[in-house]
Amino acid sequence: MKIFVVTLFPEFFDEIKKFGPIKRAILSCSLILNALDLREFAPGLKEVDDKPFGGGGGMVLRVDVIVRALRSIKEDAYKILLDARGRRLNQKIVHELSKKDSIIIICGRYKGIDERVKFYVDDMISIGDYVLSGGEPAAYVIIDAIARLLPGALGDKDSREEDSFEKGFLGYPVYTRPREFEGKKVPEILVSGNHKKIKKYLKKEALKETIIKRKDLLEEIHLTAEDKKLLKEIEKELNKKV
Repeated sequence: MKIFVVTLFPEFFDEIKKFGPIKRAILSCSLILNALDLREFAPGLKEVDDKPFGGGGGMVLRVDVIVRALRSIKEDAYKILLDARGRRLNQKIVHELSKKDSIIIICGRYKGIDERVKFYVDDMISIGDYVLSGGEPAAYVIIDAIARLLPGALGDKDSREEDSFEKGFLGYPVYTRPREFEGKKVPEILVSGNHKKIKKYLKKEALKETIIKRKDLLEEIHLTAEDKKLLKEIEKELNKKV
């Protein structure tokens, strides 16, 4: 897979190539990551942006500069504009993007990007309802999420499949040594050696975490008969505690 990033700070993406799943995906040749310096497509060194028409504070990235950068990429790539009005990123979208042969991510800065850029993209994505200094951190989030799904990115594939959101609900609580710390013990079932009971326990805990903290997720996923049975058990337990 190829990912191109259009940015004012290409050096940011040189750094993220050095760590974790992104590094491993690149080394395994399942990911090629390139950052394009937006300044190279401007008429002059300091002409990547300009004051907004109609007044107001801040500077706006120019449509002509961004379009030149997009057209320099000789790929039939899926073009993504990072924008607060875009689709809210979730694991379903990450899987969708990971199946593309190539994508382009456009990073904004300053006041924003000229509105006309939206006519040159295929998608608009937001990573959440908060303000960042630019699109680079958001692009990193998307790239990292995609890289984890590519061959060679993770040493343990099973660990990915048990992550929060991978199956639609939150992950279960995890523990390691020591078995007891300041009076707080690891649940006995996890050290019982009964793998069938452990598997059921972990599934139940994941569903419990989801009910308590993100019940909205349950409306978006397909629940098996076993899931529904566990949910009834959990709801009874939670009602007793009220």
